[in-house]
This record gives sequence, structure tokens and C-alpha cells, in this order.
Amino acid sequence: MLLTRKSSSVSSAPSRLSRNAAGMLGRTIDRRTFLKRSGVTLGAGAVATQLPFNILEKAEAAQDAGGKIEVKRTICTHCSVGCAIDAVVQNGVWIRQEPVFDSPINLGAHCAKGASIREHGMTHDSHRLKTPMKLVGGKWQKVSWDQALKEVSDKLLAIRKESGPDATFWIGSSKHSNEQSYLFRKFVSMFGTNNMDHQARICHSTTVAGVANTWGYGAMTNSYNDEQNSKCILFFGSNAAEAHPVSMLHTLHAKENGAKVIVVDPRFTRTAARADTYYRIRSGTDVAFLWGMLHHIFKNGWEDKDYIKARVYGMDKVREEVAKWTPEEVEKVTGMKEAEVRDVAETMAKNKPSTIVWAMGQTQHTNGNAIVRASCILQLALGNVGTSGGGCNIYRGHDNVQGATDIGPNPDSLPGYYGIAPGSWAHFARVWGVDLDWLKKQFASEAMMTKPGLTVSRWQDAVMEKNEFIDQDSNLRAVVFWGHAPNSQNRGKEMVEAMKKLDLLVVIDPYPSATAAMAAMVRQDGVYLLPAATQMETDGSATSSNRSIQWREKVIDPLFESRTDQMIMYQLADKFGYAKEFTAKIKVVKGKGGMLEPDMEDTLREVNRGVWTIGYTGITPERLQAHMRNLHVFDVKTLRAKGGKDAKTGYVLDGDYYGLPWPCYGNAALKHPGSPNLYDTSKHVMDGGGNFRANFGVERDGVNLLAEDGSHSKGADLTTGYPELDHVLLKKLGWWDELTEDEKKAAEGKNWKTDLSGGMIRVFMKSHGCHPFGNAKARAVVWNFPDGVPLHREPLYSPRPDLIEKYPTHADQKNRWRVPVLFKTVQDANKDAVKTYPLILTSGRLVEYEGGGDETRSNPWLAELQQEMFVEINPKDANDRGVKNNEYVWVKTPSKAQIKVKTQVTERVASGTVFCPFHFAGHFEGRDLLDKYPEGAAPIVRGEAVNTATTYGYDIVTMMQETKTTLCQVVKA
Repeated sequence: MLLTRKSSSVSSAPSRLSRNAAGMLGRTIDRRTFLKRSGVTLGAGAVATQLPFNILEKAEAAQDAGGKIEVKRTICTHCSVGCAIDAVVQNGVWIRQEPVFDSPINLGAHCAKGASIREHGMTHDSHRLKTPMKLVGGKWQKVSWDQALKEVSDKLLAIRKESGPDATFWIGSSKHSNEQSYLFRKFVSMFGTNNMDHQARICHSTTVAGVANTWGYGAMTNSYNDEQNSKCILFFGSNAAEAHPVSMLHTLHAKENGAKVIVVDPRFTRTAARADTYYRIRSGTDVAFLWGMLHHIFKNGWEDKDYIKARVYGMDKVREEVAKWTPEEVEKVTGMKEAEVRDVAETMAKNKPSTIVWAMGQTQHTNGNAIVRASCILQLALGNVGTSGGGCNIYRGHDNVQGATDIGPNPDSLPGYYGIAPGSWAHFARVWGVDLDWLKKQFASEAMMTKPGLTVSRWQDAVMEKNEFIDQDSNLRAVVFWGHAPNSQNRGKEMVEAMKKLDLLVVIDPYPSATAAMAAMVRQDGVYLLPAATQMETDGSATSSNRSIQWREKVIDPLFESRTDQMIMYQLADKFGYAKEFTAKIKVVKGKGGMLEPDMEDTLREVNRGVWTIGYTGITPERLQAHMRNLHVFDVKTLRAKGGKDAKTGYVLDGDYYGLPWPCYGNAALKHPGSPNLYDTSKHVMDGGGNFRANFGVERDGVNLLAEDGSHSKGADLTTGYPELDHVLLKKLGWWDELTEDEKKAAEGKNWKTDLSGGMIRVFMKSHGCHPFGNAKARAVVWNFPDGVPLHREPLYSPRPDLIEKYPTHADQKNRWRVPVLFKTVQDANKDAVKTYPLILTSGRLVEYEGGGDETRSNPWLAELQQEMFVEINPKDANDRGVKNNEYVWVKTPSKAQIKVKTQVTERVASGTVFCPFHFAGHFEGRDLLDKYPEGAAPIVRGEAVNTATTYGYDIVTMMQETKTTLCQVVKA
């Protein structure tokens, strides 16, 4: 990157910098403090911390070429850490960038991806999709926007008329901003279907379902920053050093402060290299390990008995299951020694607060929901939830996958997890300003309106399955990929066959993505590519993993012929006949070329009016923008503003937590500060405190589900458990008359989630210190999942056929999310597959690339860093196969698919396990698909997608795909 000084003065001499740094080596400080105390300027400081002090010399100011220079503050569009960037723009051209060292999240740091993000704004040798295109005779042909929009909309309307709206499937994006995600849910709803989804289904749907059903909200409980308050950090299912590199700043500060860092993983990762302790586990045996830990915890009395009694339901049932997991049984299943499991358990129990970190290593399994619930139960047993330094720190993937999940295109819920029951639709009809009867008529029937749609993990089955086995009138005929990578999904070979069978396939993306090449490989026509702008070419907000929301300024205008996603939605809504309803309560403004599009600030204001459940109501554009202008006032550990006013608006920042981490309850006037650590009873609810959610009733089989007497958030007028707030409860408590007359009218017959005035929340929280979602116990046992207590179940493709009978998978399901799903049939049919495919195949991330990789593999700076798709294989396994390092091999799986990749012979993986990264595409079973991309738009680096070869398997609750444990064979090519 080009670093340019902001003034001609020199802040400090090298010798002074050296002396200052030397004086600080003996104590731990954060990066921001180091830079400030060193006295270096913003740009130079970001690099200075990486250089030997003796090579630092006096800087000379660069001479600007002339023209208006602006600095636009934005957020990195790669992972979910949320690193702030200052983009320097001259005459509309993005000329350089700076990492923002005032950011309490990235503290002036970037990973390789963030450091090269200016490539978004490069026009020279760009590999982006530059114009609308259609497939004609197997070749890509440029078309105008008018032609593309007309043909696509005509075809979609014809399919809707012939087969109904459920014959279409819409795949949204975790790269969309919050506002775009919200609009996408509305847009597809008005088309008349719940057949929509996005990347969260295949990365953290099991987290959302498992965690929400344990204690209320399906999200990270604490924050990256709060790890600095931890005394022990267990990475189990996360390789943060590669997947979330900048988050490791906070982990390593915690380690410097004395925290014990433990990694349990099938692979010796870069995170393991930074840990105090590393233990290897067999992939797919996570529940067995967690129950093995709890076995030692219960046996030694290390659990928090008082906490469990006051705040947890069902731990006795868990004890019964855990008793079966003796050290001998745990070793038999996981491969871990008793001393190893006990060491992890004892370290977590005796160094509290302790936290557990996971990502897709836990979630992407056929029993993913059970794994994440077991992790939650471990933390409940230790009393680690609702405390600073504790909790479950769940690292999401894409930059806005959290926000897209919160308020975007989920097939079973409206924005804010409202569900799709009639009352939820009535609520959003009011928020959207449309007639409920009109909305109902958009759907095939009211029954389909309240039926969860198909999932992105199973869309190919909705195309290929016999019609009589699908729980909707028609098979899928059209699929729209709106910012989604198909190579991130399993069963890639079968997906190509589904693409072949569709009537229409549409890709809306800044890059053509692997979809274009995969489709062109088997089709002659019926495919359209529409160029979307990047998030650097629009404004809007994004929600980081820790639930903090940050506002992006638009850096540059949309490049080439690209249009913003909100503009494309608006133009298609106009073609479909509901543009007026789509923006009934949202201001429409002129965008690129004077064309109309929904205003992003005003879209967020509509979110503020409607999404009460998770507290997006207090997160206004004005508050977010004030935060972005004043990053320096937020504490690095607590995220709390130390005080001061925003110079532009006069907004008082005092007490706010950075990014107003949701829930930020009530409207803006209530000035809730956000919730840095969920369920924290040590704080007042108006100070970010809380308790577990009363979302599952008040009793179960005569057993109390509400919190016990004395368990409540600080200062609450109700000092025992209580149900969620509605108009009846407020009246019974005698607090109804504290509402204004207008608030009474709005609240009558409503609950806290549907009272658009916010009056009930104001009275309950501000006047009485109580939580609107009630005060209950967390559930160690659930009754709405197939397994009430989490169970270990062997993978469908298990390397241990001797364990299948004792730990079988589920029975086949005739209908889950509108399609059948197989479990026992697949497991039984492949019981002996290990004889032919003796290696466990697992997958994961690289630091250089993100997601499906189309964007990052098109970046020349990143492409240079990792040029080959590869398989990691242990030296013993390589030697047994006559394979050496950096040779081509075939990785073959029981799906009968095979991928041709280079070897990395390494002891990072144990004998019996191989690893592949999942960021590659552009090759298919040994064939380079360069000629199947639009000219000039193929990624620089192409390679086999590991998911071409991954096998069938889904979580029974969410349809999460199994990509972490299958079987394969490796043979020399």
C-alpha cells in the first residue's frame, strides 16, 4: 500500500521511537496505545510496528498530483472481524488506503486481504464482470441492461404464472449490507415465495439454531475484544489465525496477560502454533470430546453449582448422558488420551472466566446442532455465560453474514427472526406500509406463505428430485445466485447436473463467479450475468461477529456498467409490478446515471421501525455515523465510549458501546448503549446487561423454566424469573399507566416485539430495569429437536464402521425443508466405504482467500501468495502411495467425483487424514474452465473445488452441509 504523511512535520525522531518502544517491551499494551505513545502518524505507524527500529528514518511528505482529496471511512468486505479502512480518493479515483489505528477492533492492523482491498477500485486489468451478459450457443455475449432486465423479468414472470412463485429460488448474499439484505427479504417476499437463503445456511445455521435454542439469541455472546479479559481460551472448531487473522491481536494480548490458549483440532493449524497447548482429535467426534470434558468436570466438582441451580434447566439429564462417556470411551471414539481431555477440562475450570471459540469446524457436520449445543452446555456448567471474559465467541465468516442472518433472506423467518406465522406477516405489512391482503395474494396460498422455504444447501435436490417427493407444487425451474459462490457447497458434481436442468439461471455479482463457468460447461443458453457493484461502491452498514454494526461510506461510484444491488432490486421490482409497494416507506433517490434506487440510510430507518426482537431499533444511521467519526473514544477492552460529543452533530457518545452491539433496545430516544456481553446480570439492562430469554414457556413437565429467586439483572424491580413482556403483563404489574396515551393505543393487544411505539420497552427497561424478553433459565435440554440432549452420532461416511451400530445417525426423513433427507440409508450403504476410501477428508480456510474465492483469487496481490489448490497429506500416507511433495494427485471420494490437486506433504495432518482448502474453483475434475468464463473475467488463480468431491450429508435441524468429515482416497495422477 502507499503510505502518505498528513503533514510536513515529523512527529518523532527514530531514536525517540526506539526509546519509547523499548520502554514498553516489559508490559502489555494494545496496538492503538503503542502507536499513540510512539507518536507516529496514522499511516506510518501501521507499518512502523512491523519494521526494525534502526531502519526508521525521517519521512518526507509526498507531493499530491492535484485535485480534490477525500478520505472515506469504510469496513473491510472480507471476514467478520470488521476492520476499519480509510480510503483516500482523489477526483473520484481510489488512490490509496490506510488501516484505521483508532478502530477498537483492528487497532491499525490488516491481514493480507484487507491490505489489498483497494483492488476493488482498480480498472486496469480488472477481472470483474463489467457488463450484462447472456449465454448464447454456449458462448458469453454482451447485452444491454435494458435487454437483460426485460428478458430476465419476462422469464421469471412466465415461470411464476405457469408453475407458481415457488418454482423459483433466490440465493442472497452475506456480502450484502444490512440494508440490502433486509430489502432482499422484502423483495423476494413480494415476489410471493419463502424460497430464499444465503451463505449462513452452510456456515453457521447450526450455531444460530443451537445457540438460540439454548439461551435466546443465536449469536456470539461476547466479542473479540473481550477475550482480553479471559484467563483461558479454547479454540475448538476455529483456525482464527488464518480465517480471522486480525482477531488474533486480541487473543495474543490475552495470552500476554496470562491467559492459557488451547487448540483442539484434527489439524495442527497456524492458531495451534500460537497456542500454549495443542491436542489432536478425530474429525467428527466433537460431542464425545465435550462430554469427556464434562465427565471430568462433574467428577471433580468443578461445575458452578449455584449458577446451574439459578440459571440452567435440564443439567441433570446432561449428567446422565455424560456419565456414559468414560475416559476409555472418549479415547476410543476421539483418539484423545484421558490426560489430554482432563487437562483441557481442568484448565478451563480453574482459569475462569474461560471462553470457547468456534467457527465452521463445529458447525459443518451432520450433527452440527448437537455440537454447538454441547459447547454451550459446557460453558453453562462452568458458569461462564453472561460474564466478561467468558461466553461462546462464535466467529462468523463473511463481513456481513451476521447481519444478513439477522435481518436478511432466511427461508423460515422475516427480518429479526420474527418467524413466518400470520402475526409476523401482519407486523411487517404495517412496517412496510402495504396491505396485508395484497401481500397474501402474492403467494400461491396462505399455507405456502407460512411454510419455511427451501434451503441453499438443498436447491439442487428441489430440481432433481421426483415431484411427488417435494413439498411444493413444482420443482425448481429458476435459480438466482445474487452474490453466492456455488463452490462453497458440497456435492458440486450433482449441482452441475441441476444447473443443466434449470429453465433459467441468473448470476448477479461483481464477479462472474464459479456459477458462470459451471453452467457454461453444460448449457448452451438460459444463463444471465448481471454486474453488481461492490460494497465499496455504495453506502450501508455491516454487522461484525461480535454484533457491532459499522457504517460504510461510499468510496467510489460503481465501476464499469455495474449497478448497486438496491438499484437492481428496485428495477426488477418495477418489472414485476411492485416497485411502489417495495419502497412504500423508504425514500427513493437518484443513483448511478440518475436512475432511482432505495436510500440506504432510510432503509435502515425502516429496520429501526420494525426489528424490535433483536434490538436493531436503536441502531440508527445517525448514531452509527457518529461512532465512525469518533473511534478514538472507545475503549479497546470494553468497547465503551469514554465520553465526548460528536463534533458534527453534537451527539453525546458517553456510555455507548462501539457499534451499538445488538440488542440495542428501544428507539433512538431511549439511547440504549448496546449489549457488549449477552446475558450479563452484573449490569443494569440500560447499561448493556441482561439475562437468559424466556422464549420457551414458563414450565416444562411441572419444572420451572424461569430464573430462580434472586437471579436477575442488576437493579431490576422484578427479582425473580418472569415471562416476556406483553400488554397483559404490563397491566398486571400496574405499570400500564406509565405509557403515554398514544403509546397505550399502539401497545394495546401487542407484545414488546410488535409495539411499534416502543413504549412498553421504555417503561419496562428504563423505569423498572427489567428485560423485555423475560428472565428465564438457559436450556441444557430441548424438546423441539430430535435429540433433547446432544448425542454423538458417527458421520454418514465414517472411518470407524465398528462404532456405527452404537452411535448411529438419524432415521431418514420424508420431508425436511420441503425435500426428503437421507441419513441411515446413506450411512448403511457406505458402512464399508473406508476399505476403498481409507482417508478422512476435511476442509478449511487459507489466510490469502475468502469464501468461494472468486474475488480474492482475482486480486493479483493475493493470487501471487497462493497459486495452487492442494491437499495436505501426512508423510506416511504420501509414502504409502508413492507420492512426493508438490506432485499432482487425484483425490477421489465415494461420490465418484475426483479432483486433481498438488500435494503438500506435511505433519500438520495426522496419518489417516487429509485437508483441502475450499476457496478454489475454475477447474472441474482435471479440466481448466478458462474458456467457460466471460473473456477477461476469469480468476487469476483457478483450481479444483474441494466441494466437487465432498459427499452427501446434512444436519437434521437446519440442513447444514457436512464438509468437515467424509472419506477419500489419494492416488498419484
